Amino acid sequence: MVRNVCRILLVTAIAVGCSIGCGKKGNDSNIPTPNPPDPPVNPPATGPSDVAYWLTTGDQANLLKKLNVVLSFGTTSNSYQNITVDSTQQYQTIDGFGYTLTGGSADLINGLSVSVKQSLIKELFGSDSSDIGVSYLRVSIGASDLSASVFSYDDIPSGQTDMNLDQFTLGIDTVNLVPVLKQILAINPSIKILGSPWSPPLWMKTNNSSIGGNLKTNCYGVYAQYFVKYIQAMKVRGVPIDAITIQNEPLYGGNNPSMEMSALQQTDFIKNYLGPAFQTAGITTKIVVYDHNCDQPGYPMQVLSDAGAYKYVNGSAFHLYGGDISALSNVHNLYPDKALYFTEQYTASTSTFSADLQWHMKNVIIGSMRNWSRNALEWNLANNPAFGPHTNGGCTTCKGAITIGAGITRNVGYYIVAHASKFVPAGSVRIASNISGNLYSAAFLTPGGKKVLIVVNDSSTPQQFNIQFKNKWVTTSLDGGAAGTFVW
Repeated sequence: MVRNVCRILLVTAIAVGCSIGCGKKGNDSNIPTPNPPDPPVNPPATGPSDVAYWLTTGDQANLLKKLNVVLSFGTTSNSYQNITVDSTQQYQTIDGFGYTLTGGSADLINGLSVSVKQSLIKELFGSDSSDIGVSYLRVSIGASDLSASVFSYDDIPSGQTDMNLDQFTLGIDTVNLVPVLKQILAINPSIKILGSPWSPPLWMKTNNSSIGGNLKTNCYGVYAQYFVKYIQAMKVRGVPIDAITIQNEPLYGGNNPSMEMSALQQTDFIKNYLGPAFQTAGITTKIVVYDHNCDQPGYPMQVLSDAGAYKYVNGSAFHLYGGDISALSNVHNLYPDKALYFTEQYTASTSTFSADLQWHMKNVIIGSMRNWSRNALEWNLANNPAFGPHTNGGCTTCKGAITIGAGITRNVGYYIVAHASKFVPAGSVRIASNISGNLYSAAFLTPGGKKVLIVVNDSSTPQQFNIQFKNKWVTTSLDGGAAGTFVW
């Protein structure tokens, strides 16, 4: 018993760097040599570091902060869990990360002073070390519920029709939206823009209302031309539209504005009207289907199962207010040659910074990437302190990435997107990385050859771990709920 106690004391003493005598006489050669202690995590900077580390914590003590620590790859083993990155296993190419520039966002941004507006746009869309490099935007075709009012691009008196679209005009969107987009394009000419309608003009709808209803069957052809005119009008103003979805949230007709559109209706519209109209007009803008929640992946599958529609469709778009993000992989497995997009998820005024950071990093940023999405978009870019502008009946709790009031406040959505957009430019490729316990990750190889690993700790306690790459590893840690981006 005395010998065993002495062994324990001796091992403990070595582990903490102390010398304690046990008072035992004789030969100690049979006492096993203890394993070296695990290395410290995130040691303070004393020399060059192989890995750069940016951190955001739920308590907001660190907000996309570059840590002054030395993270060097080595081969000394330890007992920490591993996240292994393998750049030889490559998956989808990334189109970008960003937000929806709603009409309300554009109103607020364009209302800033010239100098403040220029500084903000550069910060959001620029590529300098102080910028966050947003590379993808969604805009509404006509009004969304986060516009100041409901409108379309062909509003005429009730009871009238305009089957030749003689009254078509971008109208109110030329006041703030288009000017802001042009300033963004001046900073980042390669940014991708996706357009989504919340509702067609009321005279095209079965209920003549901005809320709900369906597209009249005799208006399928004219609505296809409406998309053609929209893309052409934006191009004339110097705003290229990379892709469009047919209808925002086609299974929900309760928003203002909104419209319902079944998978069968969307299939008919694409294969018999929109696809041929784009082809005739020489339009190469991508056609993306669905644009709704992950709980109904059968919708895009039904559209893609029709050969007539399939040939015109580039891919499918998803939100995550219902279902699981793995639904994207279900669609990919059936239609691997069709793209996938994640186009909307909002952070709420009723939630907390820490809860939204943890959930959105796990599901929106990392989850969408691990399930083949080419982009990841949070919802609204900007709101005022009252969470407006919005339409009558529009979302009153949607929190923008930034709040524009007396000053500019950066909210949780800003940091969620920035942890990816700042480090993973368009043209990057997702590479292999594993999920280790509560540590969720996505890894990328950038066009410049850098490796980027985004990790969130989906637990309430700190986690120590190794980043393993090419049989070497570096040891680091993340607090509970924290997000980190590692670059080497």
